[in-house]
Amino acid sequence: MSTTTLNTFTPEQVSFYQKNGYLLPGQMMFDSIDQQRLTNIFEEHLANKGEKLSDELDTPHFRDDRLFDFLLNPAVLDVVEDIIGPNIGLWSSHFISKEPGVGRRTPWHEDSAYWKGKFDRLDGIVTIWLAIDDATIQNGCMGVVPGSHRNGHSEYEDVENAKTSTFTTEIKKGSFDLESIVWFELNKGTYSLHDARIIHGANANTSDKRRCGYTMRYFSLDMKFNPSAHPNHKLWHARGENTASNPLIYM
Repeated sequence: MSTTTLNTFTPEQVSFYQKNGYLLPGQMMFDSIDQQRLTNIFEEHLANKGEKLSDELDTPHFRDDRLFDFLLNPAVLDVVEDIIGPNIGLWSSHFISKEPGVGRRTPWHEDSAYWKGKFDRLDGIVTIWLAIDDATIQNGCMGVVPGSHRNGHSEYEDVENAKTSTFTTEIKKGSFDLESIVWFELNKGTYSLHDARIIHGANANTSDKRRCGYTMRYFSLDMKFNPSAHPNHKLWHARGENTASNPLIYM
């Protein structure tokens, strides 16, 4: 951790994140007016999703500039800076909605396992998971395996039922202790953070309440992106210096 002054978290919170690979700050990211505005934007995307499933609203900021008011918001970037340092790029975002009773399970996985070759290293990526709805165990909130971001990539196998899962592969059963899982139950407007390398997943939504979150993903600009490994993907400059000379869009 650099010696720069922290913007949002205490040194103890940053140390906890570094050790465990996640953090539950227990606070709102935006005020109620902006939170409602973000919710309204999501509802528009959901209503216009066409043939997509409700958990497939990936990179909505590619099509909707209004989302940069949130993704590049100074309060958000202050949070990110405390975790990965002052040089920040916007990697991705995703509305992930599990509809009542039919929301698919998210198999146990590491985000970084799907991003091999896209960066020269994977230790400087953080995801903010912002609750659009209340997230509970009953409606399929996310869970993580603390400390698993330090264990390297896991072995994967095919899921048993691809129709009820958001991915076709998952970490091999028995690879980690199910009793160690920490479930992220979040009130609407609060958020969690997790390292791209941590093992995480979510059960299906078996409740009568929707569960939607907005993931906002950022990477350290000290990392080098490989465009040939992810053609047509767009990266934005968020804050600081582009030390690895990444292909960025500046706003």
